[in-house]
Amino acid sequence: MTQSHQNHLENLKAIRSLMERSSRFISLSGLSGVLAGIWALLGAAAAYIYTGITPFDGQKVYYLDVADTYKWGIDYHTFFVLDAGLVLLLAISGGILLTTRKARKKGQKIWDALTRRLVLNMMIPLAAGGIFCLAMYYNGVIGFIAPATLLFYGLALVNASKYTLDDVRYLGLMEIALGLLACFMLGYGIEFWVIGFGILHIIYGTLMYFKYERGA
Repeated sequence: MTQSHQNHLENLKAIRSLMERSSRFISLSGLSGVLAGIWALLGAAAAYIYTGITPFDGQKVYYLDVADTYKWGIDYHTFFVLDAGLVLLLAISGGILLTTRKARKKGQKIWDALTRRLVLNMMIPLAAGGIFCLAMYYNGVIGFIAPATLLFYGLALVNASKYTLDDVRYLGLMEIALGLLACFMLGYGIEFWVIGFGILHIIYGTLMYFKYERGA
């Protein structure tokens, strides 16, 4: 390969990199997905311990059988709000920290017009889904809350994927499919949360790390 040809290839790579940076947010950290999945699994484990329910126990519907549970000084509803809130806080914090570190390492801005579009397009379905879940809780339709969280989270990922890596869209589609399946298997909400927010995140994050970050 001649020096001229080598320089031409390097120029093309530089142009491609600039185009990606200007049109897509490519600093998402795969390790943040793994970390989020781990937090989700730990949160689910705490829920199983608190409720005393065995995973995939077809004889129990957790949101009916443990509605009056009072353990560790807190009631069932308070526990689930604290548990889910802590998992969400830790996952978001880890994601921001690792993604910021990756962006700085690549010399990219972490907050600009592209990032704002990404966040906005993700927040619209998430906000709508959050209000929808609150409405279901208010009206006592507890069984569909878990499927709805997976569905709206998947829609948020698909909606935001046009501003970041295509892999995010595939994760979103899997979350949507899982949420639809959960609609027909009410009573297994925690199990579907484990799969959707735990296992899928770990698999996705691991693949992202080996595909885009390892050796970079």
